[in-house]
Amino acid sequence: MRRRTTPPLFDPTAVRPWNAQVDGLGYGGDYNPEQWPDEVRVEDLRLLREAGVNVLSVAIFAWATIEPREGELDWTWLDETMDRLHAAGIQVALATATASPPPWLTRKHPEILPRLADGTVLHQGARQSYSVTHPLHREYALRMTARMAERYGDHPALALWHVDNEIGCHVPRDYSDAAAAAFRVWLAERYGTIERLNEAWGTAFWSQRYATFEDVLPPLVAPMFSNPTQQLDFDRFSSDALLDYYRDLRDTLRELTPHVPTTTNLMTTSTTQGMDYFSWADDLDVVANDHYTIAADPDRHVELALSADLSRGVAGGEPWMLMEHSTSAVNWQPRNRAKLPGEMLRNSLQHVARGADAVMYFQWRQSRAGAEKYHSAMLPHAGTDTDVWRNTVELGDVLRRIGEVRGSRVTSRAALLVDYPAWWAAELDSHPTQDLRYMDELRAWYAALWRRGVTVDTVTPRADLDGYDLIVVPTLYLVDDEGAENVAAGAERGATVVVTFFSGIVDENDQVRLGGYPGAFRDLLGVRTEEFTPLQEGESVRVVGKAVDGEAGADLWGEKTHVADGTEVTATYDDGPLAGRPAVTRRYVGSGAAWYVGTRLRRDGLDALVSRLVEESGVVPEVVAPAGVEVVRRAAEDGRAWLFAINHTDEAAALDTPPGTELLTGSAVDGRLDVPAGAVRVLRTTA
Repeated sequence: MRRRTTPPLFDPTAVRPWNAQVDGLGYGGDYNPEQWPDEVRVEDLRLLREAGVNVLSVAIFAWATIEPREGELDWTWLDETMDRLHAAGIQVALATATASPPPWLTRKHPEILPRLADGTVLHQGARQSYSVTHPLHREYALRMTARMAERYGDHPALALWHVDNEIGCHVPRDYSDAAAAAFRVWLAERYGTIERLNEAWGTAFWSQRYATFEDVLPPLVAPMFSNPTQQLDFDRFSSDALLDYYRDLRDTLRELTPHVPTTTNLMTTSTTQGMDYFSWADDLDVVANDHYTIAADPDRHVELALSADLSRGVAGGEPWMLMEHSTSAVNWQPRNRAKLPGEMLRNSLQHVARGADAVMYFQWRQSRAGAEKYHSAMLPHAGTDTDVWRNTVELGDVLRRIGEVRGSRVTSRAALLVDYPAWWAAELDSHPTQDLRYMDELRAWYAALWRRGVTVDTVTPRADLDGYDLIVVPTLYLVDDEGAENVAAGAERGATVVVTFFSGIVDENDQVRLGGYPGAFRDLLGVRTEEFTPLQEGESVRVVGKAVDGEAGADLWGEKTHVADGTEVTATYDDGPLAGRPAVTRRYVGSGAAWYVGTRLRRDGLDALVSRLVEESGVVPEVVAPAGVEVVRRAAEDGRAWLFAINHTDEAAALDTPPGTELLTGSAVDGRLDVPAGAVRVLRTTA
């Protein structure tokens, strides 16, 4: 990889806030005027004002429109769009137009196309048909980026740069020759010598020892399991390569427009694992995220909350942007169901409640052609006499009413540890079970805390844990010494720490920590596992003890565990091959406690255990609410605070709250906040 460096005279304090010219919260979405005739674009201006839109992403997929033939540039439509939006009081997140190379480029230079591990070339005809590591593609992309900056860097509508788009969305791993060459450079930088690579990868196994970096390939399709550390390092490299691509385009923009902030839209969901977004955070002037709910998931609002908290975690607690979500149905799921009444508003305000200072959609006007023509938009095919349009206008009014929350933050005393390398490593092949999914475990613990009304911060194992009284560590399979010591220090300081099965097993090179599992956490937890006993498909066991409030079911995983002196067994297996052995344990550590959960508890048992952990740690909900009613607090430095109450149920709820003013209705609240079924309320309070 060819790395650029940040311009030496760049001053980060000179970068203006992305929303400096936006009143209150940002509201808008992707705008693609190049898809429409001029009379439609003129109508857009009237409707954008009616909806209350104040920010739009423009030119994301416009390369082939701007440059239909190499070197032949047409700026007329984009010049006109920028001027019209400025006149309408709308700010622009202007893209670098590089998200999809034009057909003339891939025809002329097919070598820039990416490949799968089996050698399949991913051709032109969709989007992201480029290898981020290919020097020639990089040259063309940088040229287009510079053209955009030179032409629009001083335009008064420009709020921030939108670099490329959803980088790595469709090609998180590229196995092309260009990627292989860049991988070897990355490895040489990481290890220094081939001997150190051989030691880290354990290449004495299966006669894999390398004589030179030139012998190393990406983990292509092979006769049997590829070297696991090779796979893990290729994951690391791929995330870094995608970040390097962003940095290269970003630095081109900084050289020409150092005052304009830059970002790209991440995809922090429970399914997107291609990039270690925590490692991207320092390179984003504002964290932006795209999120789409899964219609078939009855708990999709809980996954949404997790995604929002992940975005806030990547942002280090700072406000962030929701750059894309959907007004209703999408086009890419097996069955694209429309959103239910009130769901669009609830989804949007969930993100705001958890730290978003902008609510944006794909897209403004629903396309009449192309692969996403059935993806919902703010303005649907059927026009303005529709529920979706009325919802769009209503949301604009709601965001205006609650605009005062801008800049405030969400705080929590509970931390959920998230680590992308651990995610990658936990799901490598040749493991005790292929049924374990890292994010399933993390999401299960998050959901249990959500049901208890506990707001959590998502942080990495090396993050500062001093402010947390409850630290949850789900399936942290890979952890380095510093991360393990950091978790242990949290318990020593007084926190309640809970570690789950298949944690602490390997070091950063995916080499097993010898002496018994859970390796890095063995001393902290006071347990030693001699053997894993994963359960077969459909198999379950019964667990009994006070940790699960009597009795609970468990599946997927079991361990033959021994406890040290001073470690309390709080639940045991009641049947199966591990009957009588420890399933859940607890140990006093310093001023705190360390719990170990050696199996996958089903929902009732997990809820019981989480209730016990919450009680022990003293972490309490902001407001006690009925099941299905979500309450989150944002607070400002001046003492003001806002409670977001989101009712996901079909029953009205009454909450005991501090006195204040409800912003959506303007009514005074004297200690009882009524939240109708399916509705949202936002209470300003100073308590």
